[in-house]
Amino acid sequence: MPPAVDKDEEDFGFDSADEAELLALADENAPTAKRKLPFESDIPPSKRPAINPPSLPSSATNALTRNFGLKAFRLKQAEAISRVLDGGSAVVIFPTGGGKSLCYQIPALCFEEEDKLSNTRSKGEHGVTLVVSPLIALMKDQVDALVKRGIRAAAMDSSKSREEYLKICEDLRNGDIKLLYCSPEKLNNCNFVEQMKSVRGGIRLLAVDEAHCISQWGHAFRPDYLKVSRFAREIQAERVICLTATATEKVAKDIRDAFNIDEAGLFRTSMYRPNLRLLAESANTKQDLYPKLFALLRSNPGPSIVYVTLQKQTEQLASDLRDQGLNARAFHAGMSPFEKTLLQDDFMKNDDMVICATIAFGMGIDKPNIRNVVHFNIPSSLESYSQEIGRAGRDGKTSNCMFFICAEDLHLREIFARGDLPSRNSIRGLLQEVFHSGTWKLPIGGELRVSQYTQGKDHDIRPTTLKNVYVQLELTHGIIRAMTPIYTKYQFKPSASYAKYLSSDNSPAARVLEKFSKHAKIWTQVDLESATKHSGVSRAQLVAKLNDWNEENILELKPGGVEDVYKVIKEVPKTADEIEGLTDAIHSKLQIREQEDLERTEKMLGLITKPACFSKSLAQHFGDDLPGNKKECSHCTWCLTHQALVRGATPGVRFNYPAFKAILDQVPDRDDPRLLARIAFGISSPRVTQLKLSKHSVFGSMDNHDFMTLLRAFTKVCKTDD
Repeated sequence: MPPAVDKDEEDFGFDSADEAELLALADENAPTAKRKLPFESDIPPSKRPAINPPSLPSSATNALTRNFGLKAFRLKQAEAISRVLDGGSAVVIFPTGGGKSLCYQIPALCFEEEDKLSNTRSKGEHGVTLVVSPLIALMKDQVDALVKRGIRAAAMDSSKSREEYLKICEDLRNGDIKLLYCSPEKLNNCNFVEQMKSVRGGIRLLAVDEAHCISQWGHAFRPDYLKVSRFAREIQAERVICLTATATEKVAKDIRDAFNIDEAGLFRTSMYRPNLRLLAESANTKQDLYPKLFALLRSNPGPSIVYVTLQKQTEQLASDLRDQGLNARAFHAGMSPFEKTLLQDDFMKNDDMVICATIAFGMGIDKPNIRNVVHFNIPSSLESYSQEIGRAGRDGKTSNCMFFICAEDLHLREIFARGDLPSRNSIRGLLQEVFHSGTWKLPIGGELRVSQYTQGKDHDIRPTTLKNVYVQLELTHGIIRAMTPIYTKYQFKPSASYAKYLSSDNSPAARVLEKFSKHAKIWTQVDLESATKHSGVSRAQLVAKLNDWNEENILELKPGGVEDVYKVIKEVPKTADEIEGLTDAIHSKLQIREQEDLERTEKMLGLITKPACFSKSLAQHFGDDLPGNKKECSHCTWCLTHQALVRGATPGVRFNYPAFKAILDQVPDRDDPRLLARIAFGISSPRVTQLKLSKHSVFGSMDNHDFMTLLRAFTKVCKTDD
């Protein structure tokens, strides 16, 4: 059958650079070549953990040397791997570049050898390690690196061709895959869930990468990650390992609780890197910061990354740096995969290139000699900041992590924080649409179909937020459960033998498909809705027949268009009071999320504006401390100057009544004060796009005002609660 819809998402604000053990190994032809382990010198010999604990089987050290060309484990890799091979579950919190991926890749390679030693399983019955990872690009990087090293790995994602998908299914049936990667969205696919329940040999280990996405307290909460623990139970995964570089104590407990992992299963190592100089400078305007940036890069030559927030900033800043004689290039999510790959390859080979990038840059990058990581805009959180600076100085040499700040940045950060919260009216309207009178008639177990794409536009709710709403309906309120999304359009290209097979297939499904197919020169269109409605043959039977023909190469199937499908779990809300109560509960959670995003910005600013050591403050945020509980690191901006950085403030402004009136004149609707406030502040949304206002003069015309002041003013005009 064709790849089921999983709606993988490429740009979610995450990136992982913890693939040091895979992407920058020693010479491919010298599996036992020696290389300096990153951060090896960071830990005094007396405090380094035992490399090979007594319970760590030889199969693990053999796999490390044979497959990865490494001599010894580091940090707490050995302890975590030992626990997993003993049948336990674990949470691994290592700094960026700390080698988290080996903690599940080594066990995946050991299961077969251990099974042979214990004589407990026959050939092909050694099971699979399933890895849930948030980005298609990262999955591809990991799989490619593993395959190059002779390890059977594959990824189930929407980028796969029909032939690639069928080959993966065949390999799973034959027990030939050791590591299988998928996105969290894949867990909504019922066929995939059933396939994982019956995979040959079972799921020996479920690895959850970027596990902080599970926690609603985390900086990068991703709704579909909440379903991973339920999925683990349903597929009866033998054990689980959760991995992240950025988890506070609260987030770590959330992860442990989700998978019922005791505290002994938590493996955390220090975030502190003594060779990283955490520096910061402020100015009144962005323009004042440019000479400081130029001076930093000139006085500290070497590969560098300059992070900015917006795509257009990457191009402009790279151009400005080239004008200064620097070898600068821009990198952002709007580039094609081919362009990104070429630029990443150039950066890896080059010793003087400066990459001006959004956070899209960094996945799988393990260049040891990055000398400068600069944040030219405010990072979204301390967690993001920690992950991004972790790309510097992996060769152990001194590297600069510079944070430039001015008052202009505060507005940009608030745009991002305020952008995801819809109005209460939007949530109410959505729920009224979902739970309409037709839905009331659905029995328990009945199917509810929606188009989230259309709903987002109709109710002015961004895609990520809309998904969050549905996850709340599913996991918090238990009303519905996500099922496999369905295609709304089916077309196929018949093979030369299609007519012959069709004439010999007398099944009801085959006859109905023949009747409701509209042939064209190349592609044949199938009207499944009419076929189901008028034939008495179910949609499932018709799709199954098309899938069978597709697998047998009788035709090439090409489905398209997506509807999200939910099963009704309990009686749906019907009365206005029930809808209102649900609206309040969901909107309240989204409000809390917005406030947390704003607080993360304040914590990020607090790191550099409080009279305290930057390195110590960052470590303490993650429940850690400096080695020996030292009071100061001696090499951050605070330790070097003992002067607190002044963040600056946007000067107060008088309320701009002419701009306020212009917005009201341009947007006659008075149903949503938050929409009007967004337009005034310069925040885009589906409805702003529909109204074609993002390039109008009123858009952002009051961006120097306080957002909540704007919201209160527009609420009075609309005479409704937001």
